[in-house]
Amino acid sequence: MNTLIIEWQRLLDEHKSTCPRCGSTEHEVEKAAASLDRDLRLFGIKVRLVKKAIRPEDFKKDVLQSNKIMIAGKTMEEWLGAETGQSPCCEVCGDAECRTVEYGDQTHEAVPADLIVRAGRLAASQVFKVKLPQSARRKARIKVLSGKC
Repeated sequence: MNTLIIEWQRLLDEHKSTCPRCGSTEHEVEKAAASLDRDLRLFGIKVRLVKKAIRPEDFKKDVLQSNKIMIAGKTMEEWLGAETGQSPCCEVCGDAECRTVEYGDQTHEAVPADLIVRAGRLAASQVFKVKLPQSARRKARIKVLSGKC
């Protein structure tokens, strides 16, 4: 069975605490990895989530390394054609301009599971050369009825 590796890293202080932004992303990346694992096992692919800690001294050198998600060796932004941005953070990060993800017309401080799943599906299809069915999405439909009054 092939393995799709998702790596997520975040700043942890000396008390093993992180900021709310990374804390929310942790929940989302766990949810996304579980969802991808269920879906991709049907195609002979298992998902492994690897969490990495960044020490405060390394964070100070490059704050954009925190809250970074790598899938099959590429950033999530690369898979999605998204941009990496920055915005002020809080608590553990101090007043650092931490990583955000800009996708479409939205900026995400905490990365939502649906973006991680979308990037994971793209990675799996390209890396393992499998054709995955389109995600089941409901599109808004407008039905126009015409009739005589």
